[in-house]
Amino acid sequence: MKALLLLCCCLASLLLSGQAETEDVSEEAPMRDRSHIEKTLMLNEDKPSDDYTAVLQRLRKIYHTSIKPLEQSYKYNELRQHEITDGEITSKPMVLFLGPWSVGKSTMINYLLGLEDTRYQLYTGAEPTTSEFTVLMHGPKLKTIEGIVMAADSARSFSPLEKFGQNFLEKLIGIEVPHKLLERVTFVDTPGIIENRKQQERGYPFNDVCQWFIDRADLIFVVFDPTKLDVGLELETLFRQLKGRESQIRIILNKADNLATQMLMRVYGALFWSLAPLINVTEPPRVYVSSFWPQDYKPDTHRELFLKEEISLLEDLNQVIENRLENKIAFIRQHAIRVRIHALLVDRYLQTYKDKMTFFSDGELVFKDIVEDPDKFYIFKTILAKTNVSKFDLPNREAYKDFFGINPISNFKLLSQQCSYMGGCFLEKIERAITQELPSLLGSLGLGKNPGAPNCDKTGCGETPKNRYKKH
Repeated sequence: MKALLLLCCCLASLLLSGQAETEDVSEEAPMRDRSHIEKTLMLNEDKPSDDYTAVLQRLRKIYHTSIKPLEQSYKYNELRQHEITDGEITSKPMVLFLGPWSVGKSTMINYLLGLEDTRYQLYTGAEPTTSEFTVLMHGPKLKTIEGIVMAADSARSFSPLEKFGQNFLEKLIGIEVPHKLLERVTFVDTPGIIENRKQQERGYPFNDVCQWFIDRADLIFVVFDPTKLDVGLELETLFRQLKGRESQIRIILNKADNLATQMLMRVYGALFWSLAPLINVTEPPRVYVSSFWPQDYKPDTHRELFLKEEISLLEDLNQVIENRLENKIAFIRQHAIRVRIHALLVDRYLQTYKDKMTFFSDGELVFKDIVEDPDKFYIFKTILAKTNVSKFDLPNREAYKDFFGINPISNFKLLSQQCSYMGGCFLEKIERAITQELPSLLGSLGLGKNPGAPNCDKTGCGETPKNRYKKH
């Protein structure tokens, strides 16, 4: 027993001495030049940031007048669980950091913003340090905002997070920092994935919260390091949630200067081997290999390669910032297309229900038969045949079983009845937004026109709306 105790003491002293040596080395290590960050992200330019108020107000008006009425009438939010707020329309691009614990997510944010050794820096360490979802935003001075305050502020884009409960809001924190980069983008740091911890032990629906941020992120950095390449259940679930967002995913192999060339090649191959079953796309996401922290690269490593990789990532980030409005308009248009398809499907379900009902029919049994086997009644095939809808945009048939389980079909009206003399037809308005108004707003950005005033020659805003679904 004494021998075992003595061995433990020796091991502890060795670990402590090794840790002290590491700390001494890190203190003496030269700091990396940051000029490439400031140049690539244009942080030293004195020109005022562009004022996009007119464009965003026009986009907000199109959403409220042409898209939201149909969205609310057919309860689209209960199908997709994605409610668009004014704060989300006017928000800055969001960059989301995901990955296992202690791979350098918080350190990378500190490095990009130059927060090391300042009172603004995020806490980092070798152990799991980030237990909260941390949102870094711009502000006139350093300020910490509690999650319950962020969710209660309708001017921000985080009010929908209230649905995840008070336990989650206690794990949500906002930090305002007076930094020029944060005038153009918002960073979100997330808790590291720990495979031996069950989701319910977090006290809130972790995967659902991640999905909320994933749906709203313009760029998603999934960070790994050479010691954490294994894929467990929680990471596998996370990649399933990222399906369909492959264009926004960037894989980062961090701490690459810790490895010799041959070992780095093996680790790079092992990373692809681990992720291959999780990313089922023809073109894999871009992978950046470097070390994102303020200390200089270690000697005898591929400094030029790592620096080029870092600059390439910064250019990627800057591109997302520069394309902010284009991405926002495209997002609203994609949302409008999904709302339109949902309304057409509900209308088809309702029309089929009315056609099959007789005086002696049991309405509940008739509609149950339709919902259980929509292909028998050509629900989805009719939508594809009669409307300009791609089969790849159609929602899952099973989702409508749950949707109609909480929303009786009798609560809805046919699209032909969703018209008024003054307001026009809901369907006509959303189709005009998809095919004319939003593309016109997008085109005005490149031409430098004033998008505040609509072009009635193209949008036909003076015409009396026509109802294509009205029976004559």
